[in-house]
Amino acid sequence: MQLSVDGHEAFVSTGGRSFDATLPAVVFIHGAGFDHSAWALQSRWFSHHGFAVLVPDLPGHGHSAGPALKTIAEMADWIVALLEAAGARPAHLIGHSMGSLIALETAARHPARVSALSLVGTAATMTVGPDLLKAAEANDQTAIDMVSIWGLGHSAELGGSPAPGLWMHGTAQATLRRCPPGVLFSDLAACNNYQDALSSAGKIKVPTTLILGEKDMMTPAKAGKTLAAAIPQARTIVLEGAGHMMMAERSDELLAALRA
Repeated sequence: MQLSVDGHEAFVSTGGRSFDATLPAVVFIHGAGFDHSAWALQSRWFSHHGFAVLVPDLPGHGHSAGPALKTIAEMADWIVALLEAAGARPAHLIGHSMGSLIALETAARHPARVSALSLVGTAATMTVGPDLLKAAEANDQTAIDMVSIWGLGHSAELGGSPAPGLWMHGTAQATLRRCPPGVLFSDLAACNNYQDALSSAGKIKVPTTLILGEKDMMTPAKAGKTLAAAIPQARTIVLEGAGHMMMAERSDELLAALRA
């Protein structure tokens, strides 16, 4: 569906069922350079099991209009504007990578709008290497190569996709190439510049689960556990053998962790 959020048209998937604002709300937030399609399987399960699902393309991504937002704080405020535009109840926020930082910051800044958090492929800091930032700023294919190679784990290197007929590297690269020029750099810079994760973590009052990949090279599990230690009563699930892009690599295991 299309919603007007902060004066721009936003595309929001609802997981295959019409959005019902009377149901418990779940918002899936994608990572840097990606869009709503990253959550296709998980969002569909929730939408068919009693939840009102919102899976937005962030501004400047996918089918959403407007310039890409420059900071995690701006993106967090945008998520609240999205909830208001949809008429949604306080929502369970599920975020991957950059999306996990957005979810965390939203809960810290707007606690009344968040009912629970699931932070997937997350870390206390998301430092981005200078070579990747430089390549992304130049809109160089090398940046897309780096993200897809470092983001996917060992099974993807061997071509093994849980969904028959799909190529995980190819799908990741195709999605990243759809980004307008400058969007991937803007996202990576926002992650690199965000230094408030630990202070925001201490403000969290809702049930929080961190889901980490054992073989994640972009947000190593050790860094995720550092963030978990700063969130009151957070629990941590580590998916064995998984890299950073767990939605594709470990789709069923991730869904089970989110359902739990």
